[in-house]
Amino acid sequence: MENPMKETPHEKRLSRSEISWILYDVANSAFTMIVTATIPIYFRSLAEGAGMSAANATSVWGSATSIAILILAVLSPLLGAIADYENTKKKIFTVFFVLAIVGGLLFTFAPNWIAFLIFFILSRIGYAACNIFYDAMLIDVTTDERMDRISTYGYAFGYIGSCIPFVAGLLLILNCDALKLPMATATRISFLITMAWWVLMSIPLYKNVHQKYSVPRQSHIIRHTFGRLRATFQKLSQNKKLLFFILGYFCYIDGVYTIISMATAYGGEVGIDSNAMVLALLLTQFVAFPCSILSGTLAKKYGAMRMIKIFIFMYIGICLFGYGLDTELEFWILAVCVGICQGGIQALSRSYFGKLIPKEESSEYFGFFDVFGKFADFFGPLIISACAFFLHSSKYGVLSLIVLFVAGFILITRSENKSFSKGA
Repeated sequence: MENPMKETPHEKRLSRSEISWILYDVANSAFTMIVTATIPIYFRSLAEGAGMSAANATSVWGSATSIAILILAVLSPLLGAIADYENTKKKIFTVFFVLAIVGGLLFTFAPNWIAFLIFFILSRIGYAACNIFYDAMLIDVTTDERMDRISTYGYAFGYIGSCIPFVAGLLLILNCDALKLPMATATRISFLITMAWWVLMSIPLYKNVHQKYSVPRQSHIIRHTFGRLRATFQKLSQNKKLLFFILGYFCYIDGVYTIISMATAYGGEVGIDSNAMVLALLLTQFVAFPCSILSGTLAKKYGAMRMIKIFIFMYIGICLFGYGLDTELEFWILAVCVGICQGGIQALSRSYFGKLIPKEESSEYFGFFDVFGKFADFFGPLIISACAFFLHSSKYGVLSLIVLFVAGFILITRSENKSFSKGA
């Protein structure tokens, strides 16, 4: 059980670099919010307006999400390994940050659903790649003892902060008639508000977060990078504690990401009103804010691993409930339950992993961490899409996620075998 020494009042204060790191979660969570809430609804309107059925729209959307994730999953370890070189992490972060913003501007004004999907995939790749380096920056801004706390603060303030541009956009959409704006135009403006917020709130990270740990630069970077990747594969295979944890993470985070990314698509399929879905997901953000912070406090008392296991059991219950979901009230209840769990399980997984790995190779290891997370995010929506296409209902896909949570629980429990060394 983790039991660090009590912090002094000075140590409890967040440093400038910690605050700046947290603010980037506030920045990019606004994009996560529209990806979860308004973008799938907007895409559905484009697709169905072009004659596509509701089930096929769900299938196509899930497939597009999977494509974006699969592309990045293949590139993640290489990008992470390159970013570990001295003064490189923020430069590669910037490349994908620009891709994410430009892709977002392009899909905002896309003329049809095909163009929308292409530009969305580009933006989603940029967003997800940025997160590899952002997660790895956690090592640079704080200590092992504070990592659970700072990681959960990132998710917590990301949830509540993302509501500001989202609510602004939502009010615009809901009052589009009074403002004499077509709903499609109001929705596009809400996307622009999100992109502007993302850029503005990212400025502190650029000013105050600096790469603290790094690998010395080499004359033949690419060749040296592939050599490091091979060495890391060997380290992962030999370090059973880390290997079993990351395999378990792959399984349970699959279910978590799928529930997040497919919530509105699934709700629309079972007939939940679009406005009700968006408001329920907004409630999820407000619930997630205190629950994420609480999970960090509980992790300090009971241990991050124990809290992760509790959240896995809660997600199994969410899948069972989601399988039978068919009313608006049930969707609201589901939104609250997800809000209780999602920030804690993601934040504590990130910080637990961060304490297991060598700091000077944090981007490379978080690249592998991202591979497992992104391949998980690939398979989950694919399962939902396959069920929607072949069985004409996504309910069975939601139920099948239980298998992933159970497998994840078994594997992370295996990682706690005391005969395994902690070091990476």
